[in-house]
Formats: sequence, structure tokens, C-alpha cells
Amino acid sequence: MWGKILGALFGMALLKVPGLLLGLLIGHWFDKSYGGAFASRGGFNGFSRDKSEAQGIFRYNTFAVMGHIAKSNGVVTKSHIQQATAFMEQLGLTAAQKQEAQAAFRHGKQADFPLTEQLAEFKSAYRSRPDLLLMFLEIQISTAYVDLNLSSAEQRILAQVAFELGISTAQLQQMISRYEAEARFAKSSQSGTTDIANRLTDAYKILGVHADSSEAAIKKAYKKLMAQHHPDKLMSQGLPPELMDMAKQKTQDIQAAYELIRNHRG
Repeated sequence: MWGKILGALFGMALLKVPGLLLGLLIGHWFDKSYGGAFASRGGFNGFSRDKSEAQGIFRYNTFAVMGHIAKSNGVVTKSHIQQATAFMEQLGLTAAQKQEAQAAFRHGKQADFPLTEQLAEFKSAYRSRPDLLLMFLEIQISTAYVDLNLSSAEQRILAQVAFELGISTAQLQQMISRYEAEARFAKSSQSGTTDIANRLTDAYKILGVHADSSEAAIKKAYKKLMAQHHPDKLMSQGLPPELMDMAKQKTQDIQAAYELIRNHRG
């Protein structure tokens, strides 16, 4: 409907009656081809949706699912609590936001936590922002690995999170492999190791390419990852401001991996 209305108005303003008819035709084509997708995003209300509301949904669901993963093995470990607390500090949450995050974490720990329903709400708020859906999953992967081990229960939850968000199993496995490589790469960078062979292996995994990939393929993968994790882009999509440092760190890790590969190849 919106296509025909706007088409008619614009057409009338530009070309009077002939424009009205042309606008109706173009508007009808729009409604038929893209109207459903436009409506599913909230129509024009989607443009005016309160960004703080979406950011609150991101924040709440992040900590709720973190709590759910932490309790997946039966007992919430000290490492999970420390990680959640450190994450709150890292994000620089206000006192009120910390209380909300703690409440969300406790909600996620409950046996009757409605994971499917929570993820449905989250996806509804971010359905047109796939990069933020991926970042959400990356945060949950880091929660599952807080004790340096991925249990079968944690893996099942990650698989469900990916499924509910429309992320394929293959992409999830690639993200897990990338996370493991990033952790090793960061650790080796901090320790100043000279084990270039292993660092290179991890650098290729971070970019999702292979040692025999072409220069063009490596550059393409690098640019894609940088665009996906660019802080300004994520912020414009609704990323809570407190998560900006995480996005910046991600781009720095990607860039460091790319530069190591470039320097090695000469």
C-alpha cells in the first residue's frame, strides 16, 4: 500500500496527472515485490524505532544467554561469574545497567529460562542487522570457552542460538575455530613468542582462509571481516555504545593477523 501512496504523491508533484498514473504503477510494483519485507521491518515505524530500546534488548539478552550457558553444565563456576563481572566492568555499565545485567544473568540460569522465546525477541529487534547477530553469537562463544573447554551441553546451546538467529552450522563452526585461533594469537602476541609457524596458522584461521589461498582471496576475506566488525557500522546498526571497545579490539586482531600474513608473504 505504501508504495502506491508514495508513488502517486511523488508522481503527482512532478508530472501532474501523468505522473500520478506512473507513480501508481511504480508503487504497485514496489508493494508487490518488496512490500512484505518492508512491512516485516516495521514499515515507517522502523525508521523511528527508539534505538535505546533495541540496545536494551541487546544488552539484556546478551547477559541472559550468558547465564544460560554458564548454568548448562549444572553449576555456575567461579570463572563464569568472574567473566560476567569483568564484562560488566569492561563495558563501563552504570549502576542501574549492572543491576539489569545481573538480573538478566540470573534469569538465564533458571531451569525454565525460555531461550527460544528470548532469541525470537532478539532476532525480531535485529533482523535487518546480521552483523550484530554474529557479534552476539561471538560473545556467547567466548562465554562457553571461559574455562578453556567447550562441553557438549555448551555446544548444544550455541547450536540452538545459531539456529534461532538464522546462522548456519557451518558458519558457527567457522566462528568457533576463529575464536580459538584469536585466543591463541592474542596469547602469543602478549608473550612475545617467536613461533611464527603457529602464529601464521592462527592468522589464516582468523581470516577464514588457507595458507595456499591467493592474495586476492586473503584481501577479500580481510576486507569482509573488517567491514563486518567496523565499530562505526555496528554503532549505526544499534550496537550499545559500551560494546564499542570490543568491536575495536576485534578489528585490531583482524588487522594484526592480516599484517602478519602480508609480511610473511613479502
